[in-house]
Amino acid sequence: MRASRTNDPAPVLHHDLAKKKIPPALRFHERLVSLRKDRGLTQQGLAKSVAMHISQIRRYESGQSQPTLAAIRKLAIALSVSADMLLFEKDERGPGEDLRLQFEAANRLDPEEKNVIRSVIESIVLRNTFKAGERRFSHVDSSGGSR
Repeated sequence: MRASRTNDPAPVLHHDLAKKKIPPALRFHERLVSLRKDRGLTQQGLAKSVAMHISQIRRYESGQSQPTLAAIRKLAIALSVSADMLLFEKDERGPGEDLRLQFEAANRLDPEEKNVIRSVIESIVLRNTFKAGERRFSHVDSSGGSR
């Protein structure tokens, strides 16, 4: 069964985020098994909830197959969790300990103040992404090579 396409905007990804250590295959299959069992679901019950064949759920849970984004979305909804909870370790995506309190405080600000903070953060990330690109380009240029 194919999932219908939505007009949801694609998430903005920054190259600096790729530097974080990512566990092999994200251990998705282990989180899926754990969440399914925590919810008291059988593989058959989960398969029915997401309109998939049980063999596909078994392949996901054994690590033999990786789900599509549409399948991750269905699984997250059926398990009442975010897709992040299926894909990432507990603290893998949040701010580091050195910024956690500031982000918690910023979360309580009014929308206008949040937009100011968002703009500042986006500007800094963009500037650092640009600088990293310049360094890569100057390294290639100074070594006599080309792209």
